[in-house]
Amino acid sequence: MHENGTASTDHPDLSAFENVDFSEAEARDVVVVGTGPAGWTAALYTARADLNPLIFMGPEPGGQLTTTTDVENYPGFPDGLLGPEMMDRFQEQAEKFGTESRYGTVTHVDFRERPYRLLIDEETPVYAQTVIVSTGASARYLGLENEQRLIGKGVSACATCDGSFFRGETVAVVGGGDSAMEEATFLTKFADTVYLIHRRDELRASKIMQQRAFENDKIEFVWDTEVIDVLGDNAVEGIEVINNETGETSVMDDVTGFFLAIGHTPNTGPFEGWLDMDENGYILTEGATTYTNQPGVFAAGDAQDDEYRQAVTAAGTGCKAAIDAERWLSEHGTIEVPRAEPDRTPVEA
Repeated sequence: MHENGTASTDHPDLSAFENVDFSEAEARDVVVVGTGPAGWTAALYTARADLNPLIFMGPEPGGQLTTTTDVENYPGFPDGLLGPEMMDRFQEQAEKFGTESRYGTVTHVDFRERPYRLLIDEETPVYAQTVIVSTGASARYLGLENEQRLIGKGVSACATCDGSFFRGETVAVVGGGDSAMEEATFLTKFADTVYLIHRRDELRASKIMQQRAFENDKIEFVWDTEVIDVLGDNAVEGIEVINNETGETSVMDDVTGFFLAIGHTPNTGPFEGWLDMDENGYILTEGATTYTNQPGVFAAGDAQDDEYRQAVTAAGTGCKAAIDAERWLSEHGTIEVPRAEPDRTPVEA
């Protein structure tokens, strides 16, 4: 990075910008990318700071909470709240204070110098003095026939979010890493039996996480097995599995909750090459802040958090990103948007 805060000449492909006219592009002090809890909170705080944020909703407005039924662990809602309704309330509050929200996805960025150039849906140009990346992460699913249809009806990728709905029941967890061990162990607080299904006969989880799972009497390991479908009309009523050793299929009809713990994929593709990321694509931020390696670009929520992945923690980082952006703008100011000089050649009579 150069001392003036511009990127080096070794930058990602910018060919998408070649035929886009930025001469009349809209310019904003704050552009928020993504509308989960982090994005809406960042928008709310920057709006209340009179920064007139523009937020792009992305391909999945509302983020992962839109696939969640009851949210019972967000402070202030003792009776719980439907995930989509919660995101509607976030949006209403942010817009009440002046956030402008638009449908559209940021598909390309040019972070070489401020004001930064953004392309929305491959074609619409926008200038941004600061950018808050809150694009979230997507849970990995198996791609089963009924899997997506039953999300929120017994299929879940978050035991912390949904485990309490399965008190006294039998659930299954798919995975073999630390996350699977952690999810299965957590679920034993509620479920009577937790099947931990793994496609091989050994785990990739760390030894200490394996030991905790092995020592838990409520966890039953199902080795060399893969789930080939989830069963049920309006709720999970069982799962169909295949044994990889014998090729035999069977139905585990006592399972009422099906949890996937095979990882998440951060939605950070457009920022690759511009922002520092870990090996899994999560954006790296500086210490306890939301600062990225790019001056004036901040990251919040699940796009930079692979540890907690909760609505309340995402909202907290959205607040931090807004405060960081406001302070950064106060210190560095705005940079004039480059505009073409008008043609002042005299017109002959």
